[in-house]
Parts: sequence; structure tokens; C-alpha cells
Amino acid sequence: MARFHPAIDERLAAFIAAQRLFFVATAPRRGRVNLSPKGGDVFRVLAPLRVAWLDVTGSGNETAAHLLDDGRVTVMFCAFEGEPNILRLFGRARGVLPGDGEWDGLAALFPAQPGRRQVFVMEVEAVQTSCGFGVPLYAYQGERPDLAAWAERKGEAGLRAYRRDRNAVSIDGLPTGMKVEEE
Repeated sequence: MARFHPAIDERLAAFIAAQRLFFVATAPRRGRVNLSPKGGDVFRVLAPLRVAWLDVTGSGNETAAHLLDDGRVTVMFCAFEGEPNILRLFGRARGVLPGDGEWDGLAALFPAQPGRRQVFVMEVEAVQTSCGFGVPLYAYQGERPDLAAWAERKGEAGLRAYRRDRNAVSIDGLPTGMKVEEE
């Protein structure tokens, strides 16, 4: 049975820290709903009702566009190992880009990695857990090296060009807010 919590307490924060995968769902006011899987050491609980996650350059930038357009987001964690559990965080979020006043402090919370694009900061409005009995058990094998290797091969100039060409607007044509410099 689903249960709402007043905030992210120590037990829920520990659950979040133990997960190696989470999902981010967003939607613009008009357009496609997006659901993105995220892995790696990229999520932090900042306060009982505030979280952040590091975002790296990828094939699209739907989350940024949707948050600029509407701001609503749901983050979901599932236990694939150990006791069954699902945790959903509902709220509103915004992107913080390199060069923004908060960037240095937020980026320092995460291990350095190639392709860092933005940090999303979420103000949590609701915290919900549910049983997770239907989530299968999976054994973690490790992180895929492909994204980091791709970003390293691109280099900073190549990543700027990629973000300008492929990350400046969403698949629905919405702006993502990326500060893309012309080469």
C-alpha cells in the first residue's frame, strides 16, 4: 500500500543512496511525456525536501525543456536488490548551468566526470513509498563506460557543438535553456 511521508528522513535518504538507478519523469504543458533512466553517483539529498542530480550530455535534453515549460517532475527509485520498495518524489525542479551562481557549489557535490551539462535542483512537494512487490530482482554488474568514453572523445569543443546542435531544443521544439556558444 502506498504511504506518504512528510519529508525524506534518514531511512529514506539511505535507501536513495543505496540505489544505482533512478528514473526522472517530466512533461511539458503540451507535448510528449518523457521518462529518463539515470545511473551512477549523480543524486544527492540536500535537505528533507530538497534534492539535486547531476545531468550529463546525452542524446536529448527533454528534462531541461520540460522543467522550463512546466517545472513538474517525478523522480522514482526502485529496489532491485534486497527488501522491496518503491520511492517517488513529486515536486518542481529547475536546471542550474555552468556559469550560474549556484553551479560551483552544486557541481562540487558530485564526482568530476566528462560531459557535465547541468544540475537539476528539485523542491520536493510529496514523498511516497509503495511496496515494490512487483519489481523483479536484478543483480548489479557495474556502470557502463560508454557515455564517459564518448564525452572524453568529443572533448569540450565537441561537446559544446553537440549540445548546440542536439540539446538546444526538445523533440517537441521547446527551448532547453542551454547556453550554447557559437564556434
